[in-house]
Amino acid sequence: MEFSSDEKKITQQLLPKSRQKGGFITMPFIIANEAFEKVASYGLLPNMIVYLMSDYNMSITRGTNVLFIWSAATNFMPILGAFLSDSYLGRFRMLGVASIASLLGMIILWLTTMVPQAKPPPCNQSNHGCISPTLPQLAFLFSSFSLMSIGAGGIRSCSLAFGADQLDKRDNPKNKRILESFFSWYYTSAALSVMIALTGIVYIQDHLGWKVGFGVPTFLMLFSAILFFLASPLYVKLKANKSLFTGFAQVIVVTYKNRHFALPSHHTNGLYHHRKGSKLLVPTDKLRFLNKACIVRNPEQELTPDGSASEPWSLCTVEQVEELKALIKVIPLWSTGIMISVSISQSSLPLLQAKTMDRHITSDFQIPAGSFGMFSIIPFMIWIAVYDRIILPLVEKFTGKPKRLGVKQRMGIGLLLSFISMTVSATVESVRRRTAIEQGFLDDPHAVLEMSAMWLVPQNCLTGLAEAFNAVGQTEFYYSEFPKSMSSIALALVALGAAVANLLASLLLSTVDDVTKRGGKESWVSSNINKGHFDYYYRVLAILSLINFVYFLVCSWAYGPCDDQGIRVRDEGEGMRVEEEL
Repeated sequence: MEFSSDEKKITQQLLPKSRQKGGFITMPFIIANEAFEKVASYGLLPNMIVYLMSDYNMSITRGTNVLFIWSAATNFMPILGAFLSDSYLGRFRMLGVASIASLLGMIILWLTTMVPQAKPPPCNQSNHGCISPTLPQLAFLFSSFSLMSIGAGGIRSCSLAFGADQLDKRDNPKNKRILESFFSWYYTSAALSVMIALTGIVYIQDHLGWKVGFGVPTFLMLFSAILFFLASPLYVKLKANKSLFTGFAQVIVVTYKNRHFALPSHHTNGLYHHRKGSKLLVPTDKLRFLNKACIVRNPEQELTPDGSASEPWSLCTVEQVEELKALIKVIPLWSTGIMISVSISQSSLPLLQAKTMDRHITSDFQIPAGSFGMFSIIPFMIWIAVYDRIILPLVEKFTGKPKRLGVKQRMGIGLLLSFISMTVSATVESVRRRTAIEQGFLDDPHAVLEMSAMWLVPQNCLTGLAEAFNAVGQTEFYYSEFPKSMSSIALALVALGAAVANLLASLLLSTVDDVTKRGGKESWVSSNINKGHFDYYYRVLAILSLINFVYFLVCSWAYGPCDDQGIRVRDEGEGMRVEEEL
């Protein structure tokens, strides 16, 4: 029996609310999915350099480079995941595929601890000394890393947006408050997940071995995937739509096709293709060559009756052109965040330092070497809370009006703190190495010195504060400077910067290793950290950080003032016009 459209509407209104999809009931499943993934993946990373050196007989340079490339792939995958989910799969399918991929990757990594043939024999069990892993053994190991990168990228690119989908589409007068609550729980769970990973998972690995230490994250990921799929009937599942990345590609392609066309001498609304109902009728004069992508030359052939482009790869809208211009404009300032990510990614070296130092808090308890990263997370969380909840209200109380540090100021402070952090790291390592020599441990990199590992806390705190200023400032900078339609690009840019930084860090480490060991000398980044010179390597990072800070000042000056109120104003030659309110 067929129902009329009015009867269908009445039937939907009479359905019980329990039949409606989405809503806050889906939040625990979505948040748990990413939370367990973070606990699992971040719990594997801190001690991984130790696993590669002890079980795969890798040098510190080779093992660290493997981790750099793994981190680069993991940071790049959210961009690919966002593109695939927006253009083809949709967010639910992307999250499902990513959860399975991440679980398979962890299972394979766990199997490397269970199957003796999956890795080379220990150095003390071989007559030929330390044997390097074979190609099949490396392929098995790297397949686990690849699957975990795919999983992490898919989950992290879609989880937040998928959660917002469950609330945005509901007819709820309190929707805004619920959405804000979701974001708060989301970021809180993310921070707590990293803390649990750096403490609980690392502690298990140190005290119960690799089999249990890798098995626990695997079962957590299995539990996460089961929870996510169990709630499938409850989710709002939006279909895939055209990705913003596709729009960028279209502008580039059409601009190239039209490269020989001459630009009109004046702005006329009818010359340019724009979305129906858009207030943005003509492109700006900045990067004018891109304006060729939205010029309408033959309306009858190039436009459909409803005003859209008949061939999107031959004609773009003014909005698409301006979105790409906005992206190009921030690239110089975006590039200044790469160097701080290089410094933050140096987690393997502090771990090896911590393993040679006294980590006891009491006579019976010592902090795991891999857990010292929590001293970066704690000040990160404390500063954000203190700045938003204490400092800003106090400043407003005494000045009578709201004041806050500008986004570029915060980015610059973060870069300066990163330079100070690397300088402190070099000083502490110089003291640690001198202590090792004085205590007669030059040839024993595994000996524990009579020097407290608490010396490493200040540099970790400075690193956490540097990230709190720069990373949060970067994200807010993109959100305030981009049109509203480009808000999803903000997180993608941060992830892309981290991916480029990981590759650059790998190149830098390899270059320092190759240059400093020439002539038979001991490498600065030797596996024997007492013979090496980590302090010199840290000084190289400090110098590069200082140069990067100066580069930031130049880029910041060239960019001009930011819009702190979230209103973009563009001069089109015919007066100032508000383009869009974020």
